[in-house]
Amino acid sequence: MVGHSFYGIDHVQLAGPAGCEDEARRFFGEILGMEELEKPEDLRKRGGVWFRCGSHQLHIGIDPNFTPAKKAHPAIHVENITALKERLLRYGIPVTEDELLPGADRFYVDDPFGNRMEFLEWRK
Repeated sequence: MVGHSFYGIDHVQLAGPAGCEDEARRFFGEILGMEELEKPEDLRKRGGVWFRCGSHQLHIGIDPNFTPAKKAHPAIHVENITALKERLLRYGIPVTEDELLPGADRFYVDDPFGNRMEFLEWRK
């Protein structure tokens, strides 16, 4: 017996280059529609920005040696994936379709910094 249990994932952090906060706010806040969260005062000096993603959080942290994540990625469960895909396309954001996961509709996009992101909706 291990003596502990897991609640789930609290947040996922993606990295971005220095000064990326406004671009992150536009993509994650304006385009995707995520609510920005206020960072604790002691962490604000590090830069970056945090967002609510359903019952979880998505943090964009600053990395002075930033390289985008092309393989590792968050997979975000959405409701009405078709509406999200149409919205992204209206904003000129390329969508890469993927039909390899049985029972799910999903696609990939790159955030403004080149990090891979997956969006999926499980079929009922």
